[in-house]
Amino acid sequence: MAPTPVRPGIYKIHAHIIGPSTLVTATEYAVQHGAPVITDRMNPLPIEQEWVIEPTEPAPGAPYVIRLAYHPNAGLVTHEDKLWVNSVPRAEWAKFTFETVIGGVKILSEKGLALRAGHRGAQIELVPPKPEFQETWTLEFVRPLDEE
Repeated sequence: MAPTPVRPGIYKIHAHIIGPSTLVTATEYAVQHGAPVITDRMNPLPIEQEWVIEPTEPAPGAPYVIRLAYHPNAGLVTHEDKLWVNSVPRAEWAKFTFETVIGGVKILSEKGLALRAGHRGAQIELVPPKPEFQETWTLEFVRPLDEE
């Protein structure tokens, strides 16, 4: 399936798992390869739950990078098929594409692996894509980049 274009901007990324609404969240404490990225209940502080999604280059079909909205150097990285946020050079950030699926979007890494939220509080994993609810996400547009 062809990648789905996403408007560059600031988003909340909702996980489709059973239970209260959950968002992609950067944990407070860094370990190993950065701060683990999990799904957690809505937090009143946007610092860990608002993400900038922007293309890697201004060309149609370019993959996207995702970073914390309030930390311009803290981007998503992948290591050992898990998702982390780390302040590393932008060239080291993971690249993603989006694919429309029933109920939302699937977020795919440059290796073609899907982001999966096993349950609330678990670190997000990258897995071979399957038609599973835990691999479906909703992108909630919060505001444009110029209002960052």
